[in-house]
Amino acid sequence: METWKPQEQFKSPLSIPKTRSEAPQGLGGIFILIGDEDSCDREDDEIDQGVPVPGPGSSSENSSAMIDATILAGPNLPPIKAAAKRLFLVRHGEVINPGGDRAVYYGAMEVPLSPLGEAEATAAATYLKIREEEIDLVVSSPLSRAIFGANEVLKQQSALSQSDILVLDGFTELDRGAWCGKTKDEIGDDLMARFDACDESVTPEGGESYPFLKNRVLQARDVVLDKLAPGRAAVIVSHLQVTRSMLSEALGIPIEQMSGLKVATASVTCIDYDSSAGTQTVHFQSFKPKVGLQTSRDGAN
Repeated sequence: METWKPQEQFKSPLSIPKTRSEAPQGLGGIFILIGDEDSCDREDDEIDQGVPVPGPGSSSENSSAMIDATILAGPNLPPIKAAAKRLFLVRHGEVINPGGDRAVYYGAMEVPLSPLGEAEATAAATYLKIREEEIDLVVSSPLSRAIFGANEVLKQQSALSQSDILVLDGFTELDRGAWCGKTKDEIGDDLMARFDACDESVTPEGGESYPFLKNRVLQARDVVLDKLAPGRAAVIVSHLQVTRSMLSEALGIPIEQMSGLKVATASVTCIDYDSSAGTQTVHFQSFKPKVGLQTSRDGAN
């Protein structure tokens, strides 16, 4: 079984450009193209607020919007190299925050998508239809908000069937343990700062640290890469911290800085893995199709 392993020289931190125009044309064998800053919804990186629970009888026009694939403009993407394998990383759409008006952490809890979140997931899936000739596999976290997005992707992939969805526990969102249902103020700024800096002594009871999360995510990623043939692609629908784990690894960003990576709701990140060269190529990060949907309420779960 082939397991992708980066060469040692590609594990050092890289300087991340903020716009495409600042992106280097090549860096140590790694080509990096970061999505425009406005691909992300908000600069607030404190807590995934989601949207308050809607009242009885409420609805959203977004939930039933039909999206024309011809208006989905995406970043330029070269063909997959013969020895490479491509992963499209899709984050789930906006959720209904379980705290209502209280912006609480929910981590690996089951929380439903908002009507806007469902429409966002559909937009991402419709964009990926453009790439269907290279996609062989759709992978999902076991949480329902990701499963919804994976099913939306599958609907747009004419050559795939329901059996082509692979659910991997390793792509479950970071478990916040005893911090689930609490606001940042209730947890405390000091504890949150130490947690983000990977001080594992402050890991919440019953929860996970970033190092633990990243280890299981990368193991799951390797399972997907092992299943792909060279020159082919897979879609992974998961979560903010899961996507950050794979993206930070590809960019050579230390895990202590991972929480600074922007990954918008229902955005698409594209990474190529070339085992022969030992490179990870980030073609774009947090691309979100502009299809006229309202801005989601989002930060970092």
